[in-house]
Order: sequence, then C-alpha cells, then structure tokens
Amino acid sequence: MELSASVKAVLHLFVEAGKLESVCERLAKLPQTLDVYEVTGEYDAIVVVAVSSVEELREFISKVLSGVEGVKSSVTSVILHTHKKNGVETWE
Repeated sequence: MELSASVKAVLHLFVEAGKLESVCERLAKLPQTLDVYEVTGEYDAIVVVAVSSVEELREFISKVLSGVEGVKSSVTSVILHTHKKNGVETWE
C-alpha cells in the first residue's frame, strides 16, 4: 500500500463469537490495514484502512472483508479530515 493513499476509513466490526482473535490476525496481515484494534463496547474490533479511491474501498469491503471468516457485519466511516494524529495537531 502506498503511503499516499487518498482514502482512509474506519471499519467498526461485529465478529462471530470465538472468532475475534483469528479475524484480527487475518486483517492485520492485509496491506490495506493501518491499524487493527480489539475493543469493548458495541463493536468487537475497529480497523483503519487506507486505499487509493472510494472504488477500492468498496471492493475491499465487498470482496476482501466479506471473505474473512467470522466477520458478521461492519459499519464504515470515511475519514474526511484529521485534526490530531499521534498526539500532534495536524492538517491532513
């Protein structure tokens, strides 16, 4: 994945019981993923991805993510602007 990816998104995942570890391990190996978090709350995992276009994001969700065994569903948020990153204010 190029560092100049123009589309970043946060995917909030619902995962089948007992599959969280394997889902996170699989997603962590994908070149599109920047971060993979196991979380508490409504969702089971959060994944940050970077792709070159909205079309590539669509393909990632419909083909790659849907092919990961244990992922039940996802809620996706496209990142429009970054105000602060790694503790530093930014204008990304």
